[in-house]
Amino acid sequence: MRAPEVLRARKTLAAYARPAVAVDLVILTLLDGALNVLLVRRGEPPFEGKLALPGGFLRVGNGVEDQGEDLDAAAARELEEETGLGAEDVLLEQFATFGRPGRDPRMRVLSVAYYALVRPELARRVRAGGDAAETCWEPVAELRAGALAFDHADILRVALERMRQKLDTSTLAFSLVPETFTIPELRTVFSAVKGEPQDPGNFRRRVTRLIEDGVLEKAPGVRRTASKPAALYRFRPRAPRSVS
Repeated sequence: MRAPEVLRARKTLAAYARPAVAVDLVILTLLDGALNVLLVRRGEPPFEGKLALPGGFLRVGNGVEDQGEDLDAAAARELEEETGLGAEDVLLEQFATFGRPGRDPRMRVLSVAYYALVRPELARRVRAGGDAAETCWEPVAELRAGALAFDHADILRVALERMRQKLDTSTLAFSLVPETFTIPELRTVFSAVKGEPQDPGNFRRRVTRLIEDGVLEKAPGVRRTASKPAALYRFRPRAPRSVS
């Protein structure tokens, strides 16, 4: 684009309001059989001292020539800055955009939300970063009304709705179990995400279908339990994405 065209473009764009864009992360794991969300205690206004979802603002460039970073890149950057985890460590997926006026008292902010699913063995690697005073895992079922800053309770609610819709027709659940897992461990994930117990007999038949469809396979070894050793399974990396 030639210099005069750049100047005309900038003058045209200047006539439009430009809201800030943020990415917010709903980072979830399974701890002691319960679905937990990673929260940070804000170290700066607004809502200083209150719990919030990790996230931050999209980095933008100086105009037409440099337009800044990609949304997925921003989500991966915030994940690493806020937790120390890389995008390769988790399932990181965009699920919704939130743009209600007044959702941020500082300015008009649009937030693109992602959920990041963390295997339990990786949860201990999470560390506080950014403007967070502290980082903590909190059971989703125990969060009280008004506990979260901004509209983050709405973001969390929508994330759970999207996950429940996808749970039966995708490999989403495998991002919340260890690399090798037992049938009860996988059933616990379904129960935790759906918010209701899963019948053991029906669930075992579901697992049988997953094995027949090439989604699951037996893994070496067993898991020692209080009653008897339990067989181990694992997700087949080249399995079809649909498990319906």
